[in-house]
Amino acid sequence: ESDPQLAGLTDYIKEEVQGSNGWYRMGKLMLQVGHFDQAEELYNELLNGASTDSNRAFIYHMLAIMKNRQGKYPEAVEFYEKSLKIYEQIRSPNDPELASTYNNIGL
Repeated sequence: ESDPQLAGLTDYIKEEVQGSNGWYRMGKLMLQVGHFDQAEELYNELLNGASTDSNRAFIYHMLAIMKNRQGKYPEAVEFYEKSLKIYEQIRSPNDPELASTYNNIGL
C-alpha cells in the first residue's frame, strides 16, 4: 500500500536535491538538513576528484553557501570568490551564475 505523505516527501527531496550525480545530491541534502561537517567532508572529496572547472566552481559555490548558513561569512566570501574566478574564465560575462555569485558576495 502506498503512503501519500511518503510519496510527497520523496518527490520533494528529488526536486530539492537535483544534481549531476548522486554525490552532489547527497552533499546538497546534507547541507539542507544542517549536517555541515558531513557536507563539507563530501564536498572536499568531490573537489579533490573534480575533473572540470565547472565542477570545481560549483563545489566552491556550495561550500560558500554552507559557510554562509553557518554564519562564517569571511570563509563564505573566500569560497564565492574562488567560484567566481573560475566562472569568469569559463562563462560569458552575462551568465546568470555570475550574477548569482556576485549577489551572494554582496549579502
